[in-house]
Amino acid sequence: MTQDIYQKAILFAGEKHSQQQVPGTQANYLLHVSNVAMEVMMAYAHNADFDLNLALQAAILHDTLEDTDTTYDEISNLFGEPVAQAVLALTKNEKLPSKQEQMADSLKRLEASAPEAGMIKLADRITNLQAPPSYWTKQKKESYWNEAKQIWTTLKHTNPYLGNRLHEKIEAYLIYF
Repeated sequence: MTQDIYQKAILFAGEKHSQQQVPGTQANYLLHVSNVAMEVMMAYAHNADFDLNLALQAAILHDTLEDTDTTYDEISNLFGEPVAQAVLALTKNEKLPSKQEQMADSLKRLEASAPEAGMIKLADRITNLQAPPSYWTKQKKESYWNEAKQIWTTLKHTNPYLGNRLHEKIEAYLIYF
């Protein structure tokens, strides 16, 4: 059942992200993970044309390769190859020298992946376009906003509901400049 799959993934993510906080807050990182999963569930409520179980697991696990000691094989063994492939597609290649190259590479891999992976990237950026941390400079905010526009342009077709949500968040984010 979807609830059991969700609970298994959230327990795993909770253990892996246990020492991590949402940047600029005292909130445990599971707040971010659960918000991304909530965006996926709302998209499904609007149009059930994707694999909800794949999308929820990948949404909950989307930062485990990038931000924790989790391995690809660990995700594949526990959650299956499709989930591991989606999480890998959502993971930045930090060996690339610049953020611009990392983003371009990430978007290219997401376009070649299951649509659920692109949807999760949209949901992730929707969730992240809240009030920025107080220590972010104007340049950092503008850079993040420009990345959001790039994500939207490239991936909006993966789910119209999430594409529209991200577009609204991009427009609303202008108040922080």
